[in-house]
Amino acid sequence: MKSFTYEKANSPAAAASAAVRTTNAKFIAGGTNLLDLMKLEIETPAHLIDVNGLGFDKIEPTPEGGLCIGALVRNTTLAADERVRRDYGLLSRALLAGASGQLRNKATTAGNLLQRTRCPYFYDTNQPCNKRNPGSGCAAIGGVTRQHAVIGSSDACIATHPSDMAIAMRALDASVQTVRSDGTTRNIPIADLHRLPGDTPHIETTLAAGELITSVTLPKPVGGTHIYRKVRDRASYAFALVSVGAIVQRDGTGRVAVGGIAHKPWRVEAAEAEMQRGAKAVASRLLDGARPTRDNAFKLALVERTLAAVLTDAKG
Repeated sequence: MKSFTYEKANSPAAAASAAVRTTNAKFIAGGTNLLDLMKLEIETPAHLIDVNGLGFDKIEPTPEGGLCIGALVRNTTLAADERVRRDYGLLSRALLAGASGQLRNKATTAGNLLQRTRCPYFYDTNQPCNKRNPGSGCAAIGGVTRQHAVIGSSDACIATHPSDMAIAMRALDASVQTVRSDGTTRNIPIADLHRLPGDTPHIETTLAAGELITSVTLPKPVGGTHIYRKVRDRASYAFALVSVGAIVQRDGTGRVAVGGIAHKPWRVEAAEAEMQRGAKAVASRLLDGARPTRDNAFKLALVERTLAAVLTDAKG
């Protein structure tokens, strides 16, 4: 691990300002992803800004009837919260499907949304990777691609986003609140937070330089049956081949977001209009334009089958 300097931020604006003022600075909270990347010298920040003392560790009701989740709320706390379990069961189930209890005790809400891909070529510094070293190429293209994206990818990157929580947040229409270095704030719909790779896969979100996530807001509960189903190579502590987060109403309508298939949580609202017609119709719209490889073409059928299982479960 390369040497770095360290400071504890005393306010959100000061943290954001320090991140802009200091070249190659990174925020750190739980560190469950960043520290691993630093040990491998994939991330080599010159300066770490500790944001743990900023107080964003509460879950509070909003005037609109939703919940405001502080950026530093740990995944364990969020999954166990009575209001989340009762009104946003999809979120609780997604969190419990992701990682071990020890990691959930450290991992934060904002950090979970911002975690980086687990593409093995990204983690292998001997391989070219446009996400790690822009312009170097993508070793995954033409390599072993069983875990990789089948839709929304580009000629520069076929990595997937690893977060389970982000899938639930996308289905729940969450929004992300931030503060910038000049002290101004911003509200970003979760649909607009993560980017597709295009020609710049190293730019993974729409956050500006130094912009700090302060909270995530869930809108008023929509009811329905909340289901998160994760298909993976082993029963625990593995990233999804395919995951489906769904909210299904009694009349068969609802929302669906899919993980393990794209560079960002994948939701196509137009596909949700097909839910009463069944999984095949929904999957056809969800996966329109898919570009699978020989290794991961099975994911197309797996999305449909997983969605069919979810809809069957929702009917009881």
